[in-house]
Amino acid sequence: MSEFLLDERLRADSLPVCELDLCRVLLMNDNRWPWAILVPRIVNAEEIHLLDTNAQIRLLGETTRIADVMAAVTGCEKINIGALGNIVRQLHVHVIARNCGDENWPGPVWGYGTRRPYPSDKGKLLLNKIKRQLA
Repeated sequence: MSEFLLDERLRADSLPVCELDLCRVLLMNDNRWPWAILVPRIVNAEEIHLLDTNAQIRLLGETTRIADVMAAVTGCEKINIGALGNIVRQLHVHVIARNCGDENWPGPVWGYGTRRPYPSDKGKLLLNKIKRQLA
């Protein structure tokens, strides 16, 4: 039987936050936007519509929970949620805190500019805020 493995690109571009019942939660290591990623720990999952109904409901619940946390932690004006999978095929859901006037507003974050990793202290601060909200 296969075991769940996180896609190498997701691992390289993110910081680990926590494990929920279904998903591994990551923080995109990009200082331009507070950006969480939920990855269902389901082997070979690529599409939401191909998950069984129970997994779909759990994924929606966990996505909503993380969206609430990101809004509370950042005070953002808008939450963007998306699951594209055109580059990383492993199923993952983006939850991005956006504000009018942020980099590339109102355009999408995907493929825009060059990722700017968090300075160590700022990344740790945001991770800790997210973890406290989830506790």
